[in-house]
Amino acid sequence: MTACSRQLYHFAFDPHSRMVRLALGEKKLAFEEIPVRYWEPDDTILRLNPSGLLPILVETPEQESGGQTHRICEDRAIMEHLEEAYTDIRLWPKNVNERAEARRLVGWFERKFDFEVNALLLHEKMEKRLMGGGVPDIPAMKAGRDALKDHLRYFESLLAVRNWLAGHTISYADFACAGQLSILDYLDEINWSRYPHLKTWYMVIKSRPCFRPLLNDKLPGVAPSAHYKELDF
Repeated sequence: MTACSRQLYHFAFDPHSRMVRLALGEKKLAFEEIPVRYWEPDDTILRLNPSGLLPILVETPEQESGGQTHRICEDRAIMEHLEEAYTDIRLWPKNVNERAEARRLVGWFERKFDFEVNALLLHEKMEKRLMGGGVPDIPAMKAGRDALKDHLRYFESLLAVRNWLAGHTISYADFACAGQLSILDYLDEINWSRYPHLKTWYMVIKSRPCFRPLLNDKLPGVAPSAHYKELDF
């Protein structure tokens, strides 16, 4: 692909934005981060993506190439674009069965995990604070935590028999999972001692160069868990 500059419009504690940041880093693609306060009206974002959803990747070809600027909106479209445009490092598994499994798991995080965990736990602990939405609802937080435990037990069962979440190689499924769990880890919502295989996986992916920028993210008014920046905890 023609050389270009990249801008990623994102919110640091949006799990889908985190997944794309990890993928760009793993593929060694430089990009400029454009932080977005997604809970505030922003005509710029709506012009880029009528849904208003993040992340948004804008690629601008170098001037001498004469190409057009492109915007790719939201994580699934960005994933597919990165895989088709930058083929040196592949993040969908080569094995057809593992590739299907990776896509299934990405969908798991986009729909099931978002609905059962984030819509409750992250909404109550994070979004209400950002949006001035009042005190957290205790029953909703409990429901989110109960659902999180079910998901963590499932991921633990997968990693008990696999090197990576979808099989033998690292994939978008791992980055989708890391994008989600890293935020919950920041909020100290995971008792890693109960999930030894998942903890080992997390320490390995946390040690990759692409993960380092996430360790410097700060949520206003909320300190990270004591071990958030530790690679071996």
